[in-house]
Amino acid sequence: MRAILQRSASSAVTVDGKITGKIEKGLNILLGVTHDDTKREAELLARKTAELRIFEDENGKMNLSVNDVGGSALVISQFTLYADASHGRRPSFIKAAKPDTANELYEYYCKCLGANGIGNVQKGVFGADMQVEIHNDGPVTIILDTDELKPKSQKG
Repeated sequence: MRAILQRSASSAVTVDGKITGKIEKGLNILLGVTHDDTKREAELLARKTAELRIFEDENGKMNLSVNDVGGSALVISQFTLYADASHGRRPSFIKAAKPDTANELYEYYCKCLGANGIGNVQKGVFGADMQVEIHNDGPVTIILDTDELKPKSQKG
């Protein structure tokens, strides 16, 4: 699984002119799922997301998590995070998980965020054409990949 976390002052997603998810201070999360991902990767990534200290404390240091600041999360499914543009000019998306699997793990990741203390988890609409408005705070953008988060003994 891959996630792009953007610390945001506010974020919203619109589908067919209707806002389907909106947050104030928190994280805008673009989430991609690949073939080998399981619930274990979703749990690992959700825990890391909730605990990552990328919000500023009273001294202006990135020392607080989204939970520490009472922030929310807006999670957008994005299969293009597994694009392969190494050949030619048109990317391949063969590394992205099939929609049924990806949606199941997307939903599970969102549930795990709540289980890890994020009180307000908003979502886009899986597979829809979405318009995402992000007011990136900082800007701070962090890329997480479960292949890099796993202990060496668990890496395939």
